[in-house]
Amino acid sequence: MRLSTRLAAAAAAVLALSLPIAAEAHRAWLLPSATVLSGADVWVTVDAAVSNDLFFFEHQPLRLDGLRVTAPDGSPARPENQATGRYRSTFDVRLEQPGTYKLAVVNAGLFASWKENGQTRRWRGSPERFAAEVPKDAPDLRVTQSQSRMEVFVTSGKPSGTVLKPTGEGLELAPVTHPNDLAVGNAARFRFLLDGRPAAGLKVTVIRGGIRYRDKLEEMTLTTGEDGGFAVTWKEPGMYWVEASVRDGNAAIKEAKERRAGYSTTLEVLP
Repeated sequence: MRLSTRLAAAAAAVLALSLPIAAEAHRAWLLPSATVLSGADVWVTVDAAVSNDLFFFEHQPLRLDGLRVTAPDGSPARPENQATGRYRSTFDVRLEQPGTYKLAVVNAGLFASWKENGQTRRWRGSPERFAAEVPKDAPDLRVTQSQSRMEVFVTSGKPSGTVLKPTGEGLELAPVTHPNDLAVGNAARFRFLLDGRPAAGLKVTVIRGGIRYRDKLEEMTLTTGEDGGFAVTWKEPGMYWVEASVRDGNAAIKEAKERRAGYSTTLEVLP
């Protein structure tokens, strides 16, 4: 295989594994079939992809290696029927408990680059593999810690709050308004936390889906206050993609000099 072909394949693989901190030209997302449901034998299907247009399958599937489903009582729930195709991954969750579920893809790891025989080598993997696979005395060695979290919230019956509690790791959304209680014309409030503390001055991007079918992106860019809070007043119903990311020097792994933390969620706004 030619070097250019191998590099292209490697880049595509990295992008398919990426979360919100991926290249700006593409957006990674989860799309639930619905977020507010009721009745007996309730299921939700979730699509997962990386694409230019929200929420349209035209680039790469999102890998589900870091998939975690949390039931309303805080216990782990089992996703079913997982599959990955050419443009998207998908899975189902049976909502056996009343209340709010959290469906998340969470990844953490290290990126490294260094010089070898005049060429730049790149590596990505877990801290456990780092010591065995990356030469610690390599010239121009640069190591970055990556933390990424992508979530959607789905409620069967009455909304509940157990799954909304932050973990204190990386960049997280701490809803003030319940994420399954959003309606046009109402202001919704949220907070961003970084390692459990308010993420002040953070840039937040909000985009309504369906950009393939309109001339303007209609992107909202908001900035969090001192308490990490921000508010959104929804003008139209639909599925909205909310994303934020941060770079700092607070890596939890000694080999890394930089930390990149990213977060995104998909919220459904009803009429």
